[in-house]
Amino acid sequence: MRGSIAVVGSSNTDMIIKCDRIPKAGETIMGGDFCTAAGGKGANQAVAAARAGGSVSLVARVGSDMFGDKAVEGFKNDLIDVTHVLRDSAAPSGVALIFVDRRGENSIAVAGGANGNLSAGDVIDARGAIEAAKILIMQLETPIEAVEAAAKLARQAGVKVMLNPAPARPLANGLLSSVSILTPNESEAELLTGQTVTNEKEAEAAARILCERGVETIIITLGSRGAYVFADGCKQMVPGFKVEAVDTTAAGDVFNGALAVAMAEARPLLEAVTFASAAAAISVTRMGAQPSAPTRQENDQFIAEHRRE
Repeated sequence: MRGSIAVVGSSNTDMIIKCDRIPKAGETIMGGDFCTAAGGKGANQAVAAARAGGSVSLVARVGSDMFGDKAVEGFKNDLIDVTHVLRDSAAPSGVALIFVDRRGENSIAVAGGANGNLSAGDVIDARGAIEAAKILIMQLETPIEAVEAAAKLARQAGVKVMLNPAPARPLANGLLSSVSILTPNESEAELLTGQTVTNEKEAEAAARILCERGVETIIITLGSRGAYVFADGCKQMVPGFKVEAVDTTAAGDVFNGALAVAMAEARPLLEAVTFASAAAAISVTRMGAQPSAPTRQENDQFIAEHRRE
């Protein structure tokens, strides 16, 4: 049975320049390759979850412009329920400008546009989709009021709340205590806890602080090294998969989308994290955000092949 996932979050169009290195302030670099791709952390996670086998509803705002048209068309192609993807007449669709260097590392600037108008009222209007889900996924590219409203609705309905706290910002204990699964990377975990995260021991220390603040399960993503999992009865690293990275832009989003599906399917926690890590590993071998998200078949095949190695 397909796991039902609700996503509250952002939608952007990514404008990507792949170059030898990321330019410094005031510097112009010639010879880059340009492309556009659908992006935005909320939309990326929704697409990743849909391709990983989830039944997904997205709550978001896009502009009444060609970028919004294309975004909604893409969601429909991935069989995402767009009932609550609102068209904003007052603000343009969000846009992200992305530099990607030869190692696959990136630098990103975002103009949020319509994402900034997603309101608590929009979330309440989508109550049915949230309450029908097994897991709600959120990030922090939309106003915190919308995030808090969605978390409250989900918890009242007994729906698990997964929060990817990116971009990094301080969060109130009231919100964190509503979170079932928190998925920060190293820098996000450090901002939330004050604890530097460079290794497994430091990841555990940061996770303990987050647990004390009310979070049930903490999964700290550590890039190619894997993810540190901290939950009741489980405190360990899940190794990542070794691949040749070409673009890491949406790796975290793909991880979160796939993780939500595996959790909605009631897979054991470590198995779910492995499933998510495989999806993220595949994504970094491809250019673009949403275009990089693998299908369920691709992910299962990737895991099977690496088990044989």
